[in-house]
Amino acid sequence: MPLQVIFEDNHLLAVAKPAGLLVQGDASGDASLVDEARAYLKAMFDKPGNAYVGLVHRLDRNVTGVVLLARTSKAASRLSAAFRDDAVDKRYLAVCAGTPGPAAGELRHWLAAKGDADGVTRCAGAPFAGAREAVLEYRVLEAGPGFSLVEVRPITGRRHQIRAQLARAGHPLLGDVKYGSARRLPDHRVALHALRLTVPHPVGGSPLELECPLPADWPWPVPPARPEDR
Repeated sequence: MPLQVIFEDNHLLAVAKPAGLLVQGDASGDASLVDEARAYLKAMFDKPGNAYVGLVHRLDRNVTGVVLLARTSKAASRLSAAFRDDAVDKRYLAVCAGTPGPAAGELRHWLAAKGDADGVTRCAGAPFAGAREAVLEYRVLEAGPGFSLVEVRPITGRRHQIRAQLARAGHPLLGDVKYGSARRLPDHRVALHALRLTVPHPVGGSPLELECPLPADWPWPVPPARPEDR
């Protein structure tokens, strides 16, 4: 699948990540978004060596949406600081079980820094050893039979934060069987899409808004369940 570029300048490259693609390579040896971005830049600018690609944030493999990459080490350093200092506004769309109440609100939990043996991030309503506070805001956009379309704004940036917090609140994401979803989606998809990032540009600091279109197979309205989805 060709790389879908959302924004590009001398310092940044923003792309749309499809479901199933790793952001960064791992022990599996599977293709990654970083590899694809490097190949794109190398071909586009006819670079004789490897093109620089700085990874400043991540999305889970089975999540879609906008990923921002740095094209210089200076941009990577400044963007990493912005993400670390929660200076980036992130907006997601999610399809979750049930309908959160109230229709708009805030979730506060405590999350483990790492996943357990199954890759699940422990989430609790009170502090525990090694936990970090996780905060998000949500707004119900539409409610359907058994599921809702929700906009989510994470205030902190924690591992699996949206997935773990909504599941802890009783509203696991559609397809997220790891966190309790009763429904599967094809190809292990999770109904979470990184819709928009607003970041300070690493050169000059002006706000830059990056929005990623929904994928063609975005599961809203929720399709009827098939036997293999249960």
